[in-house]
Amino acid sequence: MAGRAMSSVATHPTDPASRAVVLAAGRGRRLRAGAGDAPALSRAQREAAARGLKGLVPVGGRPWLDRVLEALAEAGVREVCLVVGPGTEVVRSRYERETPAGLTLAFARQERPRGTADALLAAEPWAGEEPFLLVNADNLYPPDGLRALAALPGAGVLALDRAALRAGHGTDVAEERLAAYALIETDAGGCLRRIREKPGLAAWREAAEPVLVGVNAWRFTPIIFAACRAIGPSERGELELPTAVQHAVDELAEPFAVVVSAGPFHDLTEAGDIPGLERRLAAAEPGGRSPR
Repeated sequence: MAGRAMSSVATHPTDPASRAVVLAAGRGRRLRAGAGDAPALSRAQREAAARGLKGLVPVGGRPWLDRVLEALAEAGVREVCLVVGPGTEVVRSRYERETPAGLTLAFARQERPRGTADALLAAEPWAGEEPFLLVNADNLYPPDGLRALAALPGAGVLALDRAALRAGHGTDVAEERLAAYALIETDAGGCLRRIREKPGLAAWREAAEPVLVGVNAWRFTPIIFAACRAIGPSERGELELPTAVQHAVDELAEPFAVVVSAGPFHDLTEAGDIPGLERRLAAAEPGGRSPR
């Protein structure tokens, strides 16, 4: 199922976003924690997992971040800013040496792990006054969804349709894990009304269909930087992008179109995810078997 925009945004059309920020500063705590308990991993996979280097974990013979960057290139992105942090400078070193075809890479550094909004602020000098996409380095997003997001005339968010994911097996992420993402609520016009970060299983069970899952994939305008600076820490002690987006909607009158997709969506969070990712991605490649 291709991504589709639920709403149009009342701004002047712009060219599709050809720039993207990739958040790659995470220290991979959960990845490191399970590295010794995943006997199916290769030596190279176990070593990368033990260091918490999600982007460098080989999946199907290639670093995971290669796949993330290639997906952006397929969506029309030509310039990427990788946000790295202490402990992930090796990621920068690798991609300074080997840049994926069709992309120009720049780098920004988040000095301390203070949350996703803080990580985005590190990329503000690179972003300038142009619109851009933002994605996690952990995730592979639906290609059609990324293209639809890039083509929006203003700000937007990619949301996964939970029912469609269930019906089409469009993700290999357990429902309990999926529920740890953000819950997207729309207004009467189909724009983002409310985003609830990690609301808990009860909120997911009570949500009326369609249940839309936010997976930290966005199209931003420069307004987002003012919103990131305006917010305080969450109850988890971090400056979080969903909070900044809600501020942009409520206080800065920034409309966010919602692009809905049925997947596929893949998440590399834990070492135990790696064998399943290899099987599913191999099956989806030319010559592979289709996932059941």
